Amino acid sequence: MSWQIRVEHSTGYRYSSSVLSSYNEARIVPQTGSGQLTLEATVRTEPAVTTYRYWDYWGTQVTAFDIHTPHTELVVTGRSLVRTAPEQGLPADAASWSALRADETADQYVEFLRPARYTPDHPELVEAGRELAAAHDPADFVLAVGDWVRDRLTYRPGTTGVHSSAVDAWQQCEGVCQDFAHLALVLMRAAGMPGRYVSGYLHPLVDAEPGETVEGQSHAWVEGWFGDWWGFDPTNAVRAGERHVVVARGRDYDDVPPMRGVYSGGTSSSLGVTVNVTRLG
Repeated sequence: MSWQIRVEHSTGYRYSSSVLSSYNEARIVPQTGSGQLTLEATVRTEPAVTTYRYWDYWGTQVTAFDIHTPHTELVVTGRSLVRTAPEQGLPADAASWSALRADETADQYVEFLRPARYTPDHPELVEAGRELAAAHDPADFVLAVGDWVRDRLTYRPGTTGVHSSAVDAWQQCEGVCQDFAHLALVLMRAAGMPGRYVSGYLHPLVDAEPGETVEGQSHAWVEGWFGDWWGFDPTNAVRAGERHVVVARGRDYDDVPPMRGVYSGGTSSSLGVTVNVTRLG
């Protein structure tokens, strides 16, 4: 069963001295596709400027803008209304390991099989992924990967940063949803299963009351390909479903940051990120 969710995401920065110019990209507009439909979406900035949009290589809508008037704060707010996709069943024609490791699969999904900036190879992780694959068929393998990751990582905010890799989190034995997703992807790719990183929002309440606004979460999970793309949330041990709002997909976090930019001026400090979500139906 799909939900209709309103999302308000606000993020900002304060500068120690006036910024004379800045160039920015925001990835905060939910996607339409794979069962999800974005009904409304706006992105506003303070200071107010003209924005334009484009779709990047990975299919994410990017809101781009530049500011050339002096400012000491920047706030970006995205508001959207989304009909989410219900929990997806396993692919009817799930691929075997031999099919996943065939040359044609490797050619088609090569970008989701190779190491990336935050999902590098590590001998012990490669071996763990291959051992899990030897003991499970592809559908059960994704679930086993989630169990393996949760057995080794403790969810603890503040122990890693956006530039931490899967190996960093694994060695520290703790991290956040981004780290859970990155570590799962290392194992999946080591076994020969294409895997992609998904960034978006999570409604925290399974039994959310329509009309009630609560604090939501910027969130990350994974999708594995074994005949079709199938989403799984390793942090919460659930299939991706109606509580998950997809914003961006890529190889890892480096492909999907909510905000990215450069500026000329003083040092910056974050004003924080707030996400409010309301189930409407």
